[in-house]
Amino acid sequence: MRHGTQHADVLTTEADLTAEELETALRCGPFHVALRAAIAARGLPLQRVQHHLSRYGVKVGVTSLSYWQQGARRPQRPESLRAVRALEEILHVPDESLIRLLAETEERLGPERPAGRSYRSLVEASGVLEQLLAELESSLDDGLHTIGHHERVWMGPGRELLARESHHIVRAHKDGVDRYVAVHHGDPGCSPERMTVRALENCRTGRVRWHHDTGVLVAELLFDIRLRTGDTCLFRYRVEDGTAGVSHEYVRGFGCSGGQYALQVDFDERALPVRCHRFTQHTAAAPRSGHHELVLNRRHRSVHLVEPRVRSGILGIGWDWE
Repeated sequence: MRHGTQHADVLTTEADLTAEELETALRCGPFHVALRAAIAARGLPLQRVQHHLSRYGVKVGVTSLSYWQQGARRPQRPESLRAVRALEEILHVPDESLIRLLAETEERLGPERPAGRSYRSLVEASGVLEQLLAELESSLDDGLHTIGHHERVWMGPGRELLARESHHIVRAHKDGVDRYVAVHHGDPGCSPERMTVRALENCRTGRVRWHHDTGVLVAELLFDIRLRTGDTCLFRYRVEDGTAGVSHEYVRGFGCSGGQYALQVDFDERALPVRCHRFTQHTAAAPRSGHHELVLNRRHRSVHLVEPRVRSGILGIGWDWE
């Protein structure tokens, strides 16, 4: 009986703390903290939140909801803003509370960053990516864990991203996996419909989908066998791009931690950068950090980074032209 009484006291305290955290988050923000606190206060798993949204006629993926409450992405499209208003009812928070915090977050982040892709463009691309993956009956969780990923990027004489090649080592964490869906996000102004995806080793090119306005391309790379849980696979593919203007960086996003990643950027002898550096971002909305100058190998006209064990977030190499 005494143990039961103590347990009840703890539950009461936790509930009080959750309510207090929610009240503070709704008052002070930011948006993603308030959303996370509201979901926790209601005790709803994201699958249930998605189900409630569908009853309001709003379609939002569980992945998007997860990114929203982590601060990795923000709702921006009309359908997403409808979802936020529906969430205010579903989560029993005051009308306009989440919408207000979302607007304040937009204002605080200020104008789009001049270097690299803007936060807004990344958010728009994330929504498009979900749509394209849905067309391929795929998801961000493809049943594969990356053990190693070596990526090589070639820059052209016009300072454009000419092509990239990826060599993957993966392990299946469920039975029946027979494909990998590659994602390529071209530089602003690119034409994904003019890009080519080539399967180079241990895979075949399947269906390819793209979205012109955001420059997102997705492609199936089909294996010749169905992997069982624990099976490994090595495969290699190449994306021929060269459709955009001057490029200033190459970035790679990681949804989860684990695995080694190596990135090498090769420059044309007629267009060499004056400085190169690596950088990281915890989320697309966070400021860039971890800046470290990289030395360009003049003989081979290349620069690289190696991450022994990646963390979730964004990792990339940037460079400055004369």
